[in-house]
Amino acid sequence: MSQDTRALAAQALAEIALRGASLRDAMERYAPRLADARDRALLMALLSDGARWWLRFDAAIDRLLEKPLRQKEPAIHALLVLGLVQLEVLQLPDYAAVAATVQATRTLQRPRMSGLVNAVLRRWQRERVELLAALDAKPQTRHAHPAWLAKAIARDWPEQADAIMAADNLEPSLMLRVNRRRAARDSVIEHLRSGGYTADAHDWLPDAIVLPHSTDVTRMPGFAAGEFAVQDGAAQIAADLADLRDGQRVLDACAAPGGKACHLLERADLALTALEFEPKRVARIQQNLDRLGLKAHIVTGDAGQPADWWDGKPFDRILIDAPCSATGVLRRRPDVRLHRRESDIAPVVAQQRRILTALWPLLAPGGRLVYITCSLLRAENEAVVGEWLETQADAQVVAFSLPVGQSAGVGWQVLAGDGDLDGMFYAVLEKA
Repeated sequence: MSQDTRALAAQALAEIALRGASLRDAMERYAPRLADARDRALLMALLSDGARWWLRFDAAIDRLLEKPLRQKEPAIHALLVLGLVQLEVLQLPDYAAVAATVQATRTLQRPRMSGLVNAVLRRWQRERVELLAALDAKPQTRHAHPAWLAKAIARDWPEQADAIMAADNLEPSLMLRVNRRRAARDSVIEHLRSGGYTADAHDWLPDAIVLPHSTDVTRMPGFAAGEFAVQDGAAQIAADLADLRDGQRVLDACAAPGGKACHLLERADLALTALEFEPKRVARIQQNLDRLGLKAHIVTGDAGQPADWWDGKPFDRILIDAPCSATGVLRRRPDVRLHRRESDIAPVVAQQRRILTALWPLLAPGGRLVYITCSLLRAENEAVVGEWLETQADAQVVAFSLPVGQSAGVGWQVLAGDGDLDGMFYAVLEKA
């Protein structure tokens, strides 16, 4: 089979949307089949926007077909969704988008489907205004969010719900974090600009650099030398909240892929333990440490069962980047909206409570614990910490505020898109 970018994208998108594959894994499997960097960039755009807008255009295809194709011809169904993505989101020229999509049916060895694909896309063009109006009538198809999540966001954030879901569908800026141990931010910016990149210092995050678009960071000047890492600004806030001092013992629980652990080590000389439950993700932590020239003690274990890995010495700082629904990072991980279910929330909340309860005894008196999720849902955030605090007489809330976001019970919530950041919740606790 020839390596037609749209045909590959259709196969990969069918795996993502209909079989539960992750966008990252699909990209890693399919991109190496394309030799040209421009083709790989198109594949990434098709998969990202295909996943992001699937719930909108998947519903549109149902209106355009007499019989569904999802089960019998999943790649063709995904190809039709991509056809609409090219027309409506990527805004490619109509003729080129339709012709290339029809051609992809032949690459997929489904030439008998070419007439159907052509007819469906032509009908969309003729009935576009009416079809878009029907899709815009419901929040889940207007914003391409699952119905349960659209309702949950509207329940928790009624005044901001439309803005949150709209932000989830915008291309986020690329944010970098300067490695203070290797370079100064101004010098990294100058280096990037000399290489042809548009790069600016973030307004209030001291280590952040903002670029307008995603790109292959491994080709950027300074990447191989460990001068910077990719990390959204919302995640960079954690290092400030930790209030670090040289010589502290620090635990980064749920540490993979290691971004926050590396940031902590860039800020102070620490004895840091990076704990990760999934063995296959531990290698990512080590890779990031090595490239940035940092050292940590990496442990594979369950944060909810410290007896299996803890040496009995208390920690001065504990960072819990708790497992969560990831509903705050849909703009960077658009496939999450296709895989997350409402039934996932209760088990995640139980896991968050278990980890928080298990790790609190490991904190030294006077120590600080920072609880973080990349969720927008109150049940995973202020409810978890607030209810847990009712049982802990020795836990005190540390009040703080940020330039963006809002107070949320015992913590602070940044909503998706606030200050062009990902959605994250933070709570800071100290042991009396």
